[in-house]
Amino acid sequence: MPQARTHTQTAQVLDGRATAKALKQDLAARVDSLKARGITPGLGTVLVGDDPGSQTYVAGKHRDCAEIGIESLQVQLPADVSEQELLDQLAALNEDPACTGYIVQLPLPGHLDTQKVLEAIDPAKDADGLHPMNLGRLVASVSGELSSPLPCTPKGCVDLLAHYGIDLSGRHVVVVGRGVTIGRPIGLLLTRKAVNATVTLCHTGTEDIAAQLRTADVVVAAAGVKHMINPADLKAGVIVLDVGVTREVDEQTGTARIFGDVAPGVENVASWYSPNPGGVGPMTRAELLANVVETAERQAG
Repeated sequence: MPQARTHTQTAQVLDGRATAKALKQDLAARVDSLKARGITPGLGTVLVGDDPGSQTYVAGKHRDCAEIGIESLQVQLPADVSEQELLDQLAALNEDPACTGYIVQLPLPGHLDTQKVLEAIDPAKDADGLHPMNLGRLVASVSGELSSPLPCTPKGCVDLLAHYGIDLSGRHVVVVGRGVTIGRPIGLLLTRKAVNATVTLCHTGTEDIAAQLRTADVVVAAAGVKHMINPADLKAGVIVLDVGVTREVDEQTGTARIFGDVAPGVENVASWYSPNPGGVGPMTRAELLANVVETAERQAG
């Protein structure tokens, strides 16, 4: 475990881009092995509407597919699509043998029942690892191997730290944010015996988040609120994963900028930190590919 630094020292960067690149190189070799056996993994994406952030994210996923040899199946639907039409599209992907796994890009337009849509995904094809059945398996599993997809961003956090040799066993991790994609499931991963961390989950109902942050060995900032975490509230030597995303568009230029949850200056307090962008985001996309490849490998026996 890295030694704590004083506030005058500069943190080392947890480089998500470099780590994701290494993961994708491994996945490309595994895809080649599958193709040699006549199996080509396929990732499907379902995008509803024309949200620029979602469009950019989905396009990046398909570039990643091309990079490692996974086939892409793209479904794009208008923002006013009916719920039944969307469910029919998911049923078709559930039955399509070319689709190893797929995701429904969130958020969905307000007239659609997100939970109902997620539950319509075949759990075996749940590339995001967010189907209630797969989350339930994660809840029930404290140790041993899991044969179901894991949530991509939490898995990306764990793998990013492991890539840099950072051991979380016995460490106190404070998670800020209780969303279903990161905040809630990451505690399940971190408290499995393979990781063995102790987790405190903070949210809008937590009375004094700063007091919790001051006790943390590791902070996972996943609230999606720009610069809500003040580095002055962190102890020297803390490890910080800045995961939450706020997207702001300049009204004059139309240029979008991404901001994390942690305010500038964290590099002068932490021993390690993941920047945003460039930290956990690339890992999330790589873990999506990993879920598809691992599903294909399980199906191939």
